[in-house]
Amino acid sequence: MAPVQHTRQPQDEEGVVDIDFLLGLKDNGSAEQETYRIGDLAREFGVTLRTLRFYEDRGLLSPKRRGTTRFYDKQDRARLRLVLLAKVLGFSLTEARQLIDLYHQPDGKRKQLELALERFEEQQVILQEQRREIDDSIAAMDLTMKVARDQLKAMGGSGEA
Repeated sequence: MAPVQHTRQPQDEEGVVDIDFLLGLKDNGSAEQETYRIGDLAREFGVTLRTLRFYEDRGLLSPKRRGTTRFYDKQDRARLRLVLLAKVLGFSLTEARQLIDLYHQPDGKRKQLELALERFEEQQVILQEQRREIDDSIAAMDLTMKVARDQLKAMGGSGEA
């Protein structure tokens, strides 16, 4: 997986999103807590406070409040993990919410996994097509830059940019 540098999601030393963490395959020990403050989750998941408040406004998280302090429970933490996983996989927040909301239906976990797998397969096809388009664009850019450099050299310029 290529490094993701435009996000502050859980990353390893090389800046690669820690997919094992988002999948719940490894944990940092804070899963045992009953409640989390906004700063706790922000640090753990590498997101901003603003991001968490945005997810709350969108109904993806629903912390309890005491005064102005937000207290998130284990369910909110799990939902945040799934939202961030969906984001890494290229899904919209609406799609993430649809997948998460299935969990609360009868036989929800099974339905959630079946639909998730179906959506993952569809998204993989989309991402592969996007990669082909990007590869084609890069090849066209390489050729265009070569032509431009050759033309500059022919005019007596260095062609280096």
